[in-house]
Parts: sequence; C-alpha cells; structure tokens
Amino acid sequence: MARNGERPPAPEPLPAPAVDAHTHLDAIGCADAADVTAAVDRAAAVGVTRVVTVADDLDSARWAARAATWDDRVFAAVALHPTRTANFDDRDRATLEELARQPRVVAIGETGLDYYWDYSPPHAQHEAFRWHIDLAKRVGKPLMIHDRDAHEDVLRILAEEGAPDTVVFHCFSGDADFARRCLDAGYVLSFAGTVTFRNAGALREAARLTPPDQMLVETDAPFLTPHPFRGRPNEPYCVPYTLRDLAALRGDDLVGLVSAVTATAERVFRLAEIPSL
Repeated sequence: MARNGERPPAPEPLPAPAVDAHTHLDAIGCADAADVTAAVDRAAAVGVTRVVTVADDLDSARWAARAATWDDRVFAAVALHPTRTANFDDRDRATLEELARQPRVVAIGETGLDYYWDYSPPHAQHEAFRWHIDLAKRVGKPLMIHDRDAHEDVLRILAEEGAPDTVVFHCFSGDADFARRCLDAGYVLSFAGTVTFRNAGALREAARLTPPDQMLVETDAPFLTPHPFRGRPNEPYCVPYTLRDLAALRGDDLVGLVSAVTATAERVFRLAEIPSL
C-alpha cells in the first residue's frame, strides 16, 4: 500500500501504555530536540509512551545518546552494526564504550551478524560481535542483536563468549524451532512489523509460542511498516498495529498483552532506574 512516501494513518490508541523497543529516530528524519519531541508526541498520542532509539554507526551512536537527553520518553542503544565493522578499530571501541556508560543508554546494540549483505567480511563481524558481547557484560546492560541469515553462528558465538544476563533478538526472524532454542536460553524476542505480514507464516508461529515475559515489540522505523501499510514509512506511532495483530494472532486480550510486553521492556531496559531529565 505504498503511497509516494505517505505515512500510515494514526491507529486507534492502545488501552495501556506501550514501548517501542527499537527504532531509529535519526533515520525517520529527526535532527534536533524539536523533531524528537514531535515524533514521540505522535507516538504518545496513540499510547506508545517511550521509545529506544538505536544506533548503527558511530555518528548515529553519538546522536542517539544525545537524543536520549532531549526528552524523558527517549532512551538509547549504541553499537556498530555488523555491516559497518570492516574497519572497526580501537578508537571506535573507545568511543562506543564511553557512550555505553552514559546513564540513558540502556542497551548495547544493534550488534551481531549479517550474512545477507557483504559490506563486512564474516571474520570482522565475528570479532566485533565478540567485543560487543564483552562490552555488554562489562557495563551491565542488555545486548541487542541483529541476526540476518546467521542464526547458528549467532547462537554459537553467544555460547562461546558467555551471553550477558539479558539478550534481545531485535526484529526476530526465525521460525518456531529457532524461537524455542532462544527462549530456552532465556533470550528475549523482539517482534517488528514483519510479524504482521501475511506471508510470514513461520515467524507468526514463533510469535504464537513466545511468552509475553520474553517478548518485546518494536518498529525498526523507518523500516518494516506493519500490515496493511507495508511499504510506507514507519514511525514509533505504528506500534499499535503490530500489538493488535499479535493479540489477534495469539488469541490474547489486548490490554493484557500490552501490559505484559511493556513490563518486559521495563525489566529488560531497567527503565525505572533511569534518572529523569
């Protein structure tokens, strides 16, 4: 339903507050504090009261950490995306570690492995992933994983390095079997708009079996806009489309599901411990 870049209409407000566990406010066009406030105002108007804006390179990491100081409803995650790791050096590591220790940075991500694109060779991705795992453990913050066509190596490296206390599979893309393996390991699965796609049968089955206390919901905006607006620009205010679809898919009461998934986000990111601005 692409309409020349037109954003989807605002959904009906949720009956309980929700969290967008993974978005990219800079990529949706936010540049300054006024832009960020406007975006989270649009989200709050439909019940999405907090967002985690996520970095994929060093400039984005600096921006995300700064944006989290502009509005109390915004938190940040910082890392180098696996496709950006070909020339990952000590200066980059020092920058990310400094940012990761800031109080409103609530996760290390998105990091992991991406075998779909060939921008960074596997050995560089593996080395960077291992470093990010160690960083998450040293700073005591959850690890937010990007896993594209790399399920087995992601699990193997997590096992070899020893996973942090909390691991989030951002935009979970596996089937029911892979979901069970992740859930049995104690990992948290974050579902984006892809779970609403009607051709995503294996992913939808994975969402059916994921308990709410191991489930997050995200937009990954500006990408992965939920059905029936696939192809249009995504924003945090679109989270209710995914939550309503998940509730229908699972046969859950909407209020109960939203409340439970929000409680998971609060626990995973320790939002109650974050100092107010």
